[in-house]
Order: sequence, then C-alpha cells, then structure tokens
Amino acid sequence: MGNRYMLLALCLYAFIPSMLEASTDGLLRINMKKRSLDINSIKAARKGDKYEKAFENRLLGLSESDADIVPLTNYLDAQYFGEIGIGSPPQTFTVIFDTGSSNLWVPSSKCIFSIACYFHNRFKGTKSATYTKIGDTLEINYGSGSISGFSSKDIVQVGDICVEDQDFIEVTKEGSLSFIVGKFDGIFGLGFKEISVGGLQPVWYNMIEQGLVKEQVFSFWLNRNEADDEGGELVFGGVDPKHFIGEHSYVPVTKKGYWQFDMGDFLIGGQSTGFCESGCAAIVDSGTSLLAGPTTIVTEINYAIGAEGVLSSECKMLVKEYGDMIWDLLVSGVTPGKVCSQAGLCFANGAQSVSSNIETVVDKENGGLQDTVFCEVCQMAVIWMQNQLRQAETKEVVLNYVEKLCENIPSPAGESVIDCNSLSKMPNVSFTIGDKLYSLTPEQYILKTGEGIAAVCISGFMALDVPPPAGPLWILGDVFMGVYHTVFDYGNMQLGFAKSA
Repeated sequence: MGNRYMLLALCLYAFIPSMLEASTDGLLRINMKKRSLDINSIKAARKGDKYEKAFENRLLGLSESDADIVPLTNYLDAQYFGEIGIGSPPQTFTVIFDTGSSNLWVPSSKCIFSIACYFHNRFKGTKSATYTKIGDTLEINYGSGSISGFSSKDIVQVGDICVEDQDFIEVTKEGSLSFIVGKFDGIFGLGFKEISVGGLQPVWYNMIEQGLVKEQVFSFWLNRNEADDEGGELVFGGVDPKHFIGEHSYVPVTKKGYWQFDMGDFLIGGQSTGFCESGCAAIVDSGTSLLAGPTTIVTEINYAIGAEGVLSSECKMLVKEYGDMIWDLLVSGVTPGKVCSQAGLCFANGAQSVSSNIETVVDKENGGLQDTVFCEVCQMAVIWMQNQLRQAETKEVVLNYVEKLCENIPSPAGESVIDCNSLSKMPNVSFTIGDKLYSLTPEQYILKTGEGIAAVCISGFMALDVPPPAGPLWILGDVFMGVYHTVFDYGNMQLGFAKSA
C-alpha cells in the first residue's frame, strides 16, 4: 500500500509543470496547434468516421475551478485530440475523446505485425511499476476498420488527476489505413458502460467512483476559428463560463449507450423537410467529424446548397417509369408507407416494406445480384413528393424536383463538393431540439480548404441510414459541437446546448 501511495505521488509530481501554468481560476489551459488543411487530408479524416462503413455495408446488404481540463488539438476541423498518460512513470499518448464509444485503447509494444502501430506511440507494460495484464482478447469494429488486442490495468493520467486501476485495451492489431493517417494514437471513450466492449470500466466511471471530479459532468468546447491555434477544451467536473454564451437548454438522455436524445423536425432555409416531424433519434458524438443523417434529408440539403452528388441512374429511372404512379397513389390518399409496396417496388413484410425482386441497372452490371436500391429510392421519392404536395405544387413541378434530387444523392463513401463562391446564397439548416431551433450557417456546415482558385469546399453532411426501431438517426458530430457548446450531464442524464463563445 505504501508503494501505491508513493507511485500516486510520482504521478501527481509529473503534472507539477502544467499545474504551475494553470490560470487563476484553477482551470488548466494549454494552447493547441492546428495543422494546414488540404483536400486529401479531409478525405482521410472523413474515413475515420466510425458509422461510415456500417452505412456502406447496409447498402450492400451485408449483414468550473475544481474542474480538470484536457486541451484538444483541432486536426483539419475533423479530428480533435489531446494527451493522456498511462503507467508509472507516465507514457504519453494522443487520443481522440470520443462520446460515441466507451473503451480506452492505445497501441501496444506487442503490436509488431500492423504497420499502423509503427506510426504511433506504443505502450510498454514492462516500463510501468503499476501495470497489470488481464489478458482477455478483445476486438472493436469501427466504421474505418477494426482493432484488436488484450485488456490491461494501470494508472491513467488525465489533466492533473490520476485514475487508479483503469481498464484499457493494448492494441496488437490495427486493420485500416485510416489508423496510419490519423493524427492520434488511440481512443478515449466517453460513452456509457452499456456499449463498452468486454464490459471494461470506462475512465469517466472511475473518475466519479474515485471522487476525482466535483460534478458528474463533462463539457466540450471545440474552437472552429481558423485563425486560432487553440483547438478547444474538454472540461471534466464542470463547465467553463468563458466557453459559451447565455444559458444551456437541456434535453433528457433517452437511451444509455451513446449519448442519445429525441430530436424534432429538420429545416432547410426555415422550411420543414417533414422527415422528422414525428421525431428522430439523435446522438451527440465528438468522435464523428461531420453531421450524419438520413439519405433522404442529406440529398435535399445537397440539392439546396448546390452540391455535386453522385448521379443515381436507378433514381432517375424510377422517376421516369414510376413517378406518375407514385403521384397518383399519394393523391388518391394511399398511406405514404404503403405507396411503394402498392407500386410493386417493395413488398410488405409486417410493418415494414422491403425490396422486391426488381432487377436494377446495378444488378445487371453485377451479374444479377439482388439489391434494395429501387425500394429505398422509392421510399425517398415518396417523402420528397409528399413534402411538395403540402406546398400545392403541380405534378410536373414535383417530378422535375424529384429528378433533380436524384442527381444529388450522396455517395456513402464520397465527398459532396460545392462552389465556394456560392456560400452567401446557401440556406441555413436547423435542428429542432427540445423546443428550440439550433441553426447552422453555410460557413459553419461547409469545410473549406485553400484560397482563391485553389479553394475547395466540402459539405459537412454525410449519409447514414439506420432502420427502425433504432432509426431514423442523426449523428451530431464536430460540425454541430463546434457551434454549440455541449454539456454531458451524467448525474442528471441530460445533454445541454448553448451557443459557443
């Protein structure tokens, strides 16, 4: 026991230089650096979004003063990361603080057959006096690839506190190029234990149980100002009033696992899209760079902002061959959920409609493989048409509108590029959360790299389709969190949003 206290003392001693730099309000502040932005780096960063691969697979039919602050580095407005220490003496690692997962993992010195490990710091258990190997084999699948390794325990240093007996994964295999190009060593999960792989205790839980935080709250401030070197701050145990303007508005967490809540209607240019009028589930995820939402809505956004989406021959074919029929069914009063099955494009299976055996262009090009494209596109077209019907548009106008939307269906793995000179003409987009609207301007939801003729602008929206009952689902990532300071209130099971300072 005496040795344990001595090691903890050494742990705290390691932080004396940073503690001496703390401001008078007791909050630890460290300036961050940003890296230059380029289009290839944006693409690489986007590959790190853990939900992206799941969407591809689905399309293919595959299965305050007492608070501790961790400074964050902004990588391409797409990755925010900071430093932690593991072991005695501490070994330093750069990690993404991810509210969309719950495990802590870093590369292990035993990772010798994965190239990615050689590009990052690796943990050496033999060099830590407080290290314990548990040895359970574990694997985590992210959208960008998978990692695997074994469980261990050690002291973890976060800011100026030391968390004892902390579970973490020593990674021995990193199976994706994105882990090579990523500017981080590992992941620091801040989700709920319910989604922790192997049932390992998340760091945040131990912070609470060991009395290391004043309040059961942590908050994110992500700095989106390109002129600043500082990337942001993650505050454990409270909030910093300098990080936000006004008061936070709170909504309850509806499901433990991710930080999930109920979201209302989504608006483009102040007009309802109608898609989430009856409610959608949403997740606030600091580990996702962009805003992810249903393809139907993202397509409308791309059309409204003039983004170049992927030309869908199936979508255009459907409008040409079945547009009149879908229109007539809607006008005759057929329930929107039954239109596609009555049109013969989907067949009813209980409360859901699933793809019929229609052979699409994609099927022909891939040797007759069955696909769900026509059914999915039909369901999107029904929503688009229904929304236009509310505005008393004629059939000709509506079909022309839907055909144009077809040209802007986003690629699950690609980028939606827009003309940087058109930002001033683009609409705001708004999320309804609780009884408030949270709006984003074009300058806030568009990522821009370069200047002048070399400037490239990328839509901050990506497509993600999660079927009921879990979906439809929105992922509010860093694009949203950069505009709205976010409080993760574990003690009261709620999320708070306020305008970032």
